[in-house]
Amino acid sequence: MSTVVLVGAQWGDEGKGKITDFLAEKADYVVRYQGGSNAGHTVVVGDHKFQLHLIPSGILYPDKVSVVGNGVALDPMILLQEIDGLRDKGIDVSKLKISSRAHIVMPYHKELDSLQENGSRKIGTTKRGIGPLYADKISRTGFRVIDLLDGDVFPEKLKAIVEEKNRILDKIYGRPAFVFEDLLEQFRYYAERLRPMVADTSLLINQAIDEGKKVLFEGAQGTLLDIDHGTYPYVTSSHPVSGGACVGAGVGPTKINRVIGVVKAYTTRVGEGPFPTELFDDIGELIRERGDEYGTTTGRPRRCGWLDAVILRYAARINGLTDMAITKLDVLDGMEKIKICVAYKYRGQTLSEFPESLEVLQECEPIYIELKGWQQDIAGIRRFEDLPFAAQEYVNKMVELSGVNHSLLAVGPGRAQTMVTRDVFAPL
Repeated sequence: MSTVVLVGAQWGDEGKGKITDFLAEKADYVVRYQGGSNAGHTVVVGDHKFQLHLIPSGILYPDKVSVVGNGVALDPMILLQEIDGLRDKGIDVSKLKISSRAHIVMPYHKELDSLQENGSRKIGTTKRGIGPLYADKISRTGFRVIDLLDGDVFPEKLKAIVEEKNRILDKIYGRPAFVFEDLLEQFRYYAERLRPMVADTSLLINQAIDEGKKVLFEGAQGTLLDIDHGTYPYVTSSHPVSGGACVGAGVGPTKINRVIGVVKAYTTRVGEGPFPTELFDDIGELIRERGDEYGTTTGRPRRCGWLDAVILRYAARINGLTDMAITKLDVLDGMEKIKICVAYKYRGQTLSEFPESLEVLQECEPIYIELKGWQQDIAGIRRFEDLPFAAQEYVNKMVELSGVNHSLLAVGPGRAQTMVTRDVFAPL
């Protein structure tokens, strides 16, 4: 078997889309296993930039099978917009498969998400309806793709749910109601367009693995945004961690060979919540501008800070990382000194492990080590051995502090700006 799970090892935005696109060249299947249109993966191919929210990054290779798994929060409108946009650019989407078990984002999910975020419960969501969808999924009042395709069952279920949501919107928020007939017509159109792509994707993926195909599982967001293991409540509503790949794609853990953590050479996060290494000075602004640290989905500026090795060790443990893909190393070019947080200081104590309590994390101060920077543009370098000695030392220190070997190093957004230091599809 050659199965690889790709996860974000920080707060998301680590460059998973670029790494997925790079690895997809050797894969046969690329599977998105969780999240929804709140995620944004940017892939640069030549002079073209592709921004993907729901479709796996492997779609840019016409011979690969791209799969939207059952764990994805599927917004049919956005998915079809992405499909049409890719077709307009000459991209073949004929091998795209959508899980019949994926849950559907409805317009009332977006409305409720926006109302809640703009009210007293501000956690920095993208207002794409993802939280309310997962809430309906857990309370067993959601719609799956298979429901959408059933012309007899769907109208009856939709009518009952719309009446319930309209009562909430009216009584609590004083908002106008959704019209059942309009929603029914809209989603019947989506159903017919999606129907040819729908499949039992768990069966499809397991058959591919049994046949010896190379399968790449692509996560969205990052470890610290996981609903269980992230900085709750400032998290997403699904499981970006490696275990989420099994649930969100319908494969057993014995089918997974390797887990790659994508790590930005510094740290960023979007939205609310504690961030121990956040920089509020000129260096933080420099990192933001050099790294183009603005959200793919929302355009919001990302908060930037030094690399946090406490987080990396935590991500390595939670995900069982076997490999590390380091991105945006070039953003640190020209800095005289570069810092890495190796532990936290909390009320006179030194914490080497990531705390469970958000209140504790809020008070943590980073304990830094300082390394020499490199005064060289590394964007054109293609071998690890050719990097400046200080850059090699920085990467080696990341390995030492995290306990995870690097397999990929990215020094720019393009496909060619990626160094392979270990074959991730080879047996461990």
